[in-house]
Amino acid sequence: MTHDYDAQRAETFATFDEIGRIDDLPKRAEVNFLFLADDLDPPFEKAGKLLQNKGFRTEVDAEGETLEARIGPVEVSAEAIWDYERQATELVLPLGFEPDGWEIVE
Repeated sequence: MTHDYDAQRAETFATFDEIGRIDDLPKRAEVNFLFLADDLDPPFEKAGKLLQNKGFRTEVDAEGETLEARIGPVEVSAEAIWDYERQATELVLPLGFEPDGWEIVE
């Protein structure tokens, strides 16, 4: 099955619009992208190294199911967030990690 980047982008832009209506967004901040592992024994280390080579800081959640990829501070705009989200997704999707959203970290 092919990943639907257009739907992912649309969701990112909709989420950004929703957050912007609720909160005053900073001009720059760290953004944390979440990726769920599809496998019982996911290659966290390999995915982490790929992301780190592109400037992301990575961490695995306490349950061992989600890979977090943080970058920034970066410009806080829908387009900038999407650019980083797409980069990260393209790196880890082939390793069995599905995008599961993002959050602005202040």
